[in-house]
Amino acid sequence: MDIFEQLESNVRAYCRDFPVIFKRAKGYRVWDDAGREYIDFFAGAGALNYGHNDETMKRRLIEYIAADGIAHGLDMATEAKAHFLERFREVILAPRRMPHKVMFPGPTGTNAVESALKLARKVTGRESVVSFTNAFHGMTLGALAVTGNAFKRGGAGVPLNHGTVMPFAGYMDDDLDTLAYMERILDDQGSGVDLPAAVIVETLQGEGGLNTASARWLKGLEGLCRSRGMLLIVDDIQAGCGRTGPFFSFEPAGISPDIVCLSKSIGGYGLPMALTLIKPEYDVFDAGEHNGTFRGNNIAFVAATSALDFWTDDRLEKSTLAKGQKLRRFLTQLVEQYPALEGEVRGRGLMQGIAVGPQGLAKKICRNAFEQGLIMETSGPSSEVAKAMPPLIIDDVGLEKGLHILGNAVKKAVAEHKNAAKNVA
Repeated sequence: MDIFEQLESNVRAYCRDFPVIFKRAKGYRVWDDAGREYIDFFAGAGALNYGHNDETMKRRLIEYIAADGIAHGLDMATEAKAHFLERFREVILAPRRMPHKVMFPGPTGTNAVESALKLARKVTGRESVVSFTNAFHGMTLGALAVTGNAFKRGGAGVPLNHGTVMPFAGYMDDDLDTLAYMERILDDQGSGVDLPAAVIVETLQGEGGLNTASARWLKGLEGLCRSRGMLLIVDDIQAGCGRTGPFFSFEPAGISPDIVCLSKSIGGYGLPMALTLIKPEYDVFDAGEHNGTFRGNNIAFVAATSALDFWTDDRLEKSTLAKGQKLRRFLTQLVEQYPALEGEVRGRGLMQGIAVGPQGLAKKICRNAFEQGLIMETSGPSSEVAKAMPPLIIDDVGLEKGLHILGNAVKKAVAEHKNAAKNVA
């Protein structure tokens, strides 16, 4: 590990939680350079929904590279891009009756968000964008301005402007209708809030603590946007590509976003790629008005096209929902078994976790899990959620083994917490 200490910036983060050198990965398993095996309940922060080194994707990538296929193409027309667009329309857009145009904004999620914010402002001529408490939309300045996390925002070093924060679903308590609050603020001429260009929302806040918006709340938010001429942007970067079951996390709500941001697993193999999906009437950027050198990652187009094979039927969706139910039952049992957790189960599909009360306990759970061979991370503004997010392709044996390790990690962390409390007393 010396080379990382000596040469890599202090900004590195995940390697501090997982202090080994990883060497090989396959499916839902990862091995370090000492040959130790780990079950992956992290999935590249959602970039590896289809697991590590899928055989079909790997073969098609090797064939494409061996044939000297275009690797870098900016936004030039290439066969790889054409094949992806055709397949994406056929498998994803057309069956969902989505007329959206596809923009390649650059290869990361924050690129997709930046393009969406800029486009909404150009369409409406307005500046402010509504975001929500505990939202996370990226690390560039525009995306940070609509992000809630104080630590991340503080890294900007400059004022973050043109964002208006509203309470997310359930942020206050179950008795407060946050949409009614938002409506009152927008309509009150004395609120000091100008009419925004758009609203950007995650249906499930991946980094913000696994807070989940109900279908009813999302439908109400859509109506609020429609009645006031605000564009509705759904950030589906982490919750999309099947993470909650359906390809888009917003499908069960029956809403039709004006703009959708995708990244992470859209690249299929863990390759950098992002999409901004735009209703045709809002496709108003002039040529080159938003661009990026690496928006034409043709290697990613090949893997992404291959990954769409998972969506030609509903088997992956059904499998994810079934595994999600098993995960939820297990997490619920842990909360009931260990009252010291002061726990609450949150999330949907294979993106769930336990929000715990005692400070630092979620980190202890994840640390103990890693020591026992399970990779998982925390979520939430205070890292208060132990988050389970395995690849969607994990089999029942792998899922049950991972859950067994998680159960032992919780047991150990609770015991450590109780002993620490006794020592303080």
